[in-house]
Amino acid sequence: MNLTQRDAEVIWHPYTQMLNSSPPIAISHAEGCYLYDENGQRYIDAVSSWWVILHGHSHPYIVEQVQQQLKKLDQVIFAGFTHEPAIALAETLLSILPANQQKVFYTDNGSTAVEVALKMCLQYWYNKNLPRKKVLAFHNGYHGDTFGAMSVSGRSAWTTPFESHLFDVVFIDLPVAQNIEDLKKQVTALSNSLACFIYEPLVQGSAGMIMYGAEELDQLLAHCRDCGVLMIQDEVFTGFGRTGRNFAADYLSTVPDLMCFSKGLTGGTMPLGVTTCTQHIYNAFLSADKLKTLFHGHSFTANPLACTAALASIQLLLSAETQHHIQRICQQHQTFAIEIASHPKVKEVRQTGTILAIEWLAGDGTSYFSGLRDLLYRYFLDHHILLRPLGNIIYILPPYCISNTDLAYIYQTITDALHTI
Repeated sequence: MNLTQRDAEVIWHPYTQMLNSSPPIAISHAEGCYLYDENGQRYIDAVSSWWVILHGHSHPYIVEQVQQQLKKLDQVIFAGFTHEPAIALAETLLSILPANQQKVFYTDNGSTAVEVALKMCLQYWYNKNLPRKKVLAFHNGYHGDTFGAMSVSGRSAWTTPFESHLFDVVFIDLPVAQNIEDLKKQVTALSNSLACFIYEPLVQGSAGMIMYGAEELDQLLAHCRDCGVLMIQDEVFTGFGRTGRNFAADYLSTVPDLMCFSKGLTGGTMPLGVTTCTQHIYNAFLSADKLKTLFHGHSFTANPLACTAALASIQLLLSAETQHHIQRICQQHQTFAIEIASHPKVKEVRQTGTILAIEWLAGDGTSYFSGLRDLLYRYFLDHHILLRPLGNIIYILPPYCISNTDLAYIYQTITDALHTI
């Protein structure tokens, strides 16, 4: 019995439990931007294994650092104790974030980083005995799969079974030049009851790589600041170079009150989540009254191995070599975007930094459940490329180590698919 057969008997895979779905591909090892299955077939990991791999699989520097840490300290409770990797990571991360970010709260993943940010904001007002309980968010956003994160995400088929259990959220449109004044008026009208505004900056990933302008977002954030609305910037996806700069925050003049990170935080090696906040928010919990405590923690909070991996990944991110690779990928994407934009089967091409999305004209419209999705996914796998279309939207989000040769092959395969399918 091979790995895939064994796997199918015991594991429930996300998005593959439908009748007649293809069995999962058993991957035996990975290196750089390549995945290798149990039969020795090689695939280009063009989506960074769900957006987490930054520098390539099994990067030797991260591996070395984690191995050294494993010999010293593998895990310790993070209540009443601390350790060097957690301290060093917090100091390093804060040094490259907006200057107002002063405190770090560790969790396990992107959803829990968002849950903590929401709880911080809601309890901030509770601790101050002020009645601000409403949450503002964008239509079609995605912030995770736990209940709080689902509540502030766009309502969809993903959330329908849980609709009655989600808390109410005020949803608004993405800001553009034509609606920015109306959005400001909505915020003003709600400001006395708004606890916070949560948003994905510049790119709504799971919604289909929907992209919008920094200028309009800046205007909306500045107005939220004027109205005293706390802002949660969810950089779980956009952080660590994906937008062409270290953070989407680097495009904005107005800084958020809280920020959320995961995915590429450890270079994709292991789970870790981070929520950062201002000193002002932290002070609302600093009290002799134990009931003002933020009662939230996880067994593996600030795991030393994960913190070590994250610190090593950030060191690689800040290197001149990685920054060069990020700009190289941006330039390659820009060139291909221009070449493909006029194709009759292409509805729209969108690009921000290392993120390139191609919206394919489909008879059933733009939808995550477009019939094109499975055809495209299978086509790219048959050509040894891992691309997971969001319905009829193809996106390329490669590790920074990918070569121009591999990028050219991906681009050519997409072009061939447009002529073939």
